[in-house]
Amino acid sequence: MKRILITGSNSFVGTNFIKNSHCKDVQEVSLFNYAPGKIDFSQFDIIIHLVAIVHQKVSIPEEEYFRVNRDLTLQVATEAKKAGVRQFIFLSTVKVYGAFHSKSAPWNESSPCFPDDAYGKSKYEAEKALRKLQDENFTVSIIRTPLVYGEGVRANMKSIVNLVRKSPFLPFKDIRNKRNFTSAVNLVAFIDRIIELRAAGTFIAMDKDAISTSDLVKMISDTLGKKIYLFRTPGFIIRAGMALIPSFFERLYGSYEMDNSETLKILNFSAPLTTEEGIKRMIESIPK
Repeated sequence: MKRILITGSNSFVGTNFIKNSHCKDVQEVSLFNYAPGKIDFSQFDIIIHLVAIVHQKVSIPEEEYFRVNRDLTLQVATEAKKAGVRQFIFLSTVKVYGAFHSKSAPWNESSPCFPDDAYGKSKYEAEKALRKLQDENFTVSIIRTPLVYGEGVRANMKSIVNLVRKSPFLPFKDIRNKRNFTSAVNLVAFIDRIIELRAAGTFIAMDKDAISTSDLVKMISDTLGKKIYLFRTPGFIIRAGMALIPSFFERLYGSYEMDNSETLKILNFSAPLTTEEGIKRMIESIPK
């Protein structure tokens, strides 16, 4: 039986992994309480590295993103390799690709990366540093994901659910954007398969189909059993919002589309849940 250590205690992805994975010999460690050099990695076959700083509501220095997302990641991987760990799984992000443009083709595993913020840049630099550590005895598996949702979800997806719960009138009619999401259940299944194959390389973990914001809101309202009325947002408001508050308006009206056909081929994998099924499970897990 493979012994697995998750870096990061009580994290959203880690909690879902412990609950849904086929792997049962799993422990967690807090890197806030233990420096990498103080951890006995020799007890473990696999490290799943989840510790990261993502986008913060309160502004923090860019250096902090690189200290945690790049430097700390490399310290953990280096110590793990020295201790004889066989596989290092790094949870990265599709933000390494940078800004998606309306005429862009969907990004895939080998698309060039031009990250445009500290989060994406620090994750991409961590990826590059980890690849240099890989050899026949130390497998590096990098998983890029779009927004992950599921039981225990916080931040953006939970905000959308709360918005649908509270307001019967929403400005999301006939939005034709395409965005990929990742059910936590599907992500755990991806990780399980990567562990089973001891697969090295860069993978994209996501639900099968991209959906629009209109589709997402309808899925949420149907699961909640709530009647909503969608109306169109005037184009000039969307254009102004994209210019003035790009991060907020991009999430609602912009596209961010991926193609992970190479990942599915290499892993011989099919995600167990559709987005609609994943949304239903997530909402059923949220306290009323």
